[in-house]
Amino acid sequence: AGSGAGADMRTEISTAAAFVTRLLRAAGGVGEEQLRCFCECLQEAMREHYKHHWFPLVPSKGSGYRCIRINHKMDPLIGKAAGMIGLSHERLFQLLPSELTLWVDPFEVSYRIGEDGSICVLYESPQPGGKAAKQLESRTSCQEEWRIGRSSPSKSYNMMTVSS
Repeated sequence: AGSGAGADMRTEISTAAAFVTRLLRAAGGVGEEQLRCFCECLQEAMREHYKHHWFPLVPSKGSGYRCIRINHKMDPLIGKAAGMIGLSHERLFQLLPSELTLWVDPFEVSYRIGEDGSICVLYESPQPGGKAAKQLESRTSCQEEWRIGRSSPSKSYNMMTVSS
């Protein structure tokens, strides 16, 4: 039972990092070796960042701090890992969804693509001594959504990219 908090985060962090890595792989143009390195660097950055912000007894505490976000700004953790393999922020914006939110909490990792997409759970485990994990009835729709990506029309999408 190693270093307390650090050991507990492993599954959640590797799930989140693998998800971002999958998005990059799906976009194409990044080599496998680079992807492997990106995934490791991202996990390392997350471990470092979450070290004192991980509360298994109060899983939602610190959730905002651990939230990974791309929203016309690149998340610093993703940016840092990408920098290690020579990917610029510009390139990342081409490869990743322009709106991505990833919540990395004790016992649950979930994400949303787009501002009003549905929230999809990537990983969930029952909390020790807590209530049993809820059924993931939305899993299939999420898989679909992930595949379709950005092709779903969204009412708030009337080209808000004028901000430059």
